[in-house]
Amino acid sequence: MTVSVRSLTIVAAIIAVLTLRTASTSTANLSYWLLAGFALFGRAQAIQALALSWLFTMLSPGIGAEATGGAVGRYVVLTAAAMSVFFRGRPIVEPVIFYVLLFGLFATVHSALFSPMIDVSLLKAVSWTVALTTILVAWSGLPVTRRRMLERQIFGGLILLMLVSLPLLASSLGYIRNGSGFQGVLNHPQVFGSTMALLGAWAAGQAFGGERSRILGYWALFVVCLILVVLSEARTAGLSMVLGIVIAVFVVMPLSGRSMKAVMPNLSSWRMPVIGYVLLLSTMVGGQQLADQFSGFVTKSGRADVSSLADAYELSRGVLAYVMWENIKHDPFIGIGFGIASYPFLMIVERDSLLGLPISASIEKGILPLAVWEELGLLGLGLVVGWVILLLRRGAKAGVAPLAVGVTALLLNLGESTFFSPGGMGLLSLILFGWILFGGRDKKVIKR
Repeated sequence: MTVSVRSLTIVAAIIAVLTLRTASTSTANLSYWLLAGFALFGRAQAIQALALSWLFTMLSPGIGAEATGGAVGRYVVLTAAAMSVFFRGRPIVEPVIFYVLLFGLFATVHSALFSPMIDVSLLKAVSWTVALTTILVAWSGLPVTRRRMLERQIFGGLILLMLVSLPLLASSLGYIRNGSGFQGVLNHPQVFGSTMALLGAWAAGQAFGGERSRILGYWALFVVCLILVVLSEARTAGLSMVLGIVIAVFVVMPLSGRSMKAVMPNLSSWRMPVIGYVLLLSTMVGGQQLADQFSGFVTKSGRADVSSLADAYELSRGVLAYVMWENIKHDPFIGIGFGIASYPFLMIVERDSLLGLPISASIEKGILPLAVWEELGLLGLGLVVGWVILLLRRGAKAGVAPLAVGVTALLLNLGESTFFSPGGMGLLSLILFGWILFGGRDKKVIKR
């Protein structure tokens, strides 16, 4: 009874905070401070508060009022989450967490020595290190049953986000960013597409390695996510989801050292060939309509003059890659500074009106490996590659679904470099990385 009352209380509190976030500008700003208070109640609450902070920041302006103090509010929530986690018993520093701290120390020292905008680089280095370390320590400190519950809450929340977005397919509110790409209840089609890609990768992974009785539901969820990604016109998200699933399915077995039957037990289920037949038949029947949809997806409803995904990638990311490569050739070992734009003089830095400290400095960079090399030199790139290898190895041992989500999240950074953006889309990926490393263990398959 106590657990039930507590759960109902938490749900009621979340609904109340969501209501405040959407009601008005003043209450929207207040909602971040209430989230910070919620984060103080425990490790799980810290992760939940960070997830809600991501949602509050990414919320569509057509759905909720603008949070003018959101930039400061995000840091308030992050600070409260860190305090909640690190002041609650002695944290266990596993190798993957130590690796994050090592990279954070390197990025901080590098910022102090080489960045042309020291305060901006330090802000980004410290905030990213605190965010990811807090998330990893929080996940690792939870009992197994609590991790399972938190996993269900996170993915259940993403499913709920998808469901409440569906009615906007028939409303202009779902397309207010550019008039054609579907963004649901989020503030940008790219953000919505990336979110659905992560959810779709999880659903497909669960279809291979989750409970057999839910295979049909998982595939149905994947198909809906795929359709929504196409409607969002987020080409990087669509390609990342498909490749993430394919790589997970064909790479997870050799990396994990286990047999295919142990890793993907549902391949032997009678449901799998039936689903494959239905999907093939649907593709044949709706072939022309699917071709038209794919054409619109590639060309962004005709706004991009391209004929293939390769052309689209070159058109959208080619210029950014060229500029980054020029900076790399000029200085391949030191870099231009952590979180600094390829053209630093074009950066727009938002500062606190009271102390003048930087609170936001957005930059647009695709292709994460090039961005890291450009900013931190070869040593910084090596540290990031090492951490990614650790993530993939742990993900492979955790199962198909965690690995599919992890690979998809990494591939998204080949189009939109958000890995080091804990104040934006990157925060969701960091939370999922924590789940992959400490929460995404294989579950016993229930055969029915």
